Amino acid sequence: MDGYAVYIMSNQAETLYVGVTNDLERRVWEHKTKKIPGFTQRYNLTKLVYFEQTPSVEAAIAREKELKGWRRDRKLDVIRSVNINMKDLSATWYDE
Repeated sequence: MDGYAVYIMSNQAETLYVGVTNDLERRVWEHKTKKIPGFTQRYNLTKLVYFEQTPSVEAAIAREKELKGWRRDRKLDVIRSVNINMKDLSATWYDE
């Protein structure tokens, strides 16, 4: 995937984390394998439930800030608009 991505990770309890990256596949792997200490590691956020590609880092950061400013129910609405059951969109990306 080229460019930048804004993404949302989740877990069984549907805790949400919004992030931005220039390498979505690598960043999701870091979340799944808990390589980086912090919120996603502590809450076991290993499911990629939403992402958007953007052409520039500025657009990605602006969209990340927008999503982070939304209430939880609005974030869930945008996720479910493309991923109704909140399945892990990266489930087939890696050989485990």
